[in-house]
Amino acid sequence: MHENTNPAMGPDSIDNVLETVLGAYRIRVEITANVAYCGGVWFEQEPATPHGQFHLVTEGGCWITGEALQQPLHLDRGDLIVFPGGCSHMLSAGPDPHLPELGDHSNTCMLCGELDFLGGHGNPIFAALPSCFVIRSEESGPAFRQLAELLASNSRDARWGRQVMQNKLADSLFTMAVCEYVRRAEQPRGLLAALVDARLSKALAAVHMQPGEDWTIQGMAHVAGMSRTSFAELFTQVVGMPPIQYLAQWRATEARRLLKNRRFSVAAVAEMMGYRSEAAFRRFFKRLEGIGPGRARSEDDMG
Repeated sequence: MHENTNPAMGPDSIDNVLETVLGAYRIRVEITANVAYCGGVWFEQEPATPHGQFHLVTEGGCWITGEALQQPLHLDRGDLIVFPGGCSHMLSAGPDPHLPELGDHSNTCMLCGELDFLGGHGNPIFAALPSCFVIRSEESGPAFRQLAELLASNSRDARWGRQVMQNKLADSLFTMAVCEYVRRAEQPRGLLAALVDARLSKALAAVHMQPGEDWTIQGMAHVAGMSRTSFAELFTQVVGMPPIQYLAQWRATEARRLLKNRRFSVAAVAEMMGYRSEAAFRRFFKRLEGIGPGRARSEDDMG
């Protein structure tokens, strides 16, 4: 076990790496319901789903129970709860869904939605998130609160185009929620744990900024300020895969993002990812993604 004695990574640096990861993957964030409940006795059972779920309280408050929670959890106006894995849960007026909430008969309104990643081999951010996390309005930054309020305000606007605007705002809110979670998580895991390690985060930032560089374990270790062996051991332990494997997956993900842009030929993308020949790049891409770059481009066009 390696102990991190370096200071934590700064918020701006965390946001920068998160932005590159979240920006490279196709993530669907969609508002699916704008619900209102009267005070007294009400409850809504949300079954398990193959995609993530989230709820933003826009008025009043509610209670959440479920397999991901050790005890009933109360949410106030402006609070956001996210279930990245889509585990089942229940929304209700009180901690006991079948009993009235004494003394509180105010209405509760919330925006409910879905989120998941599309295509590729998986999103390391999703893999590192817990089964459930909450962003409290009173503990969040001003940007998160303002965006949540804008989303709530937009939900009350009946003008044309509201759904499109809501989905775009929800996408941004989810990104901010992940950043807020990383800053406050007591025991982050996977990629998120690496981001708050001052040494690993330096290497990750460099790899994300320049994925086409001729990276070696020694080169990454140098950026992290560690020995080759110590870096490889710590990276594998924290992230869950060796650094060269992570580099390969990140290159494939970044290549898939670049392939969406028709201005870049497959050969140009290969060069940007550090491959001297298009054929070598095609073999690499198909090995990791399961399909060739041409087919990946066609699928993105259809999507």
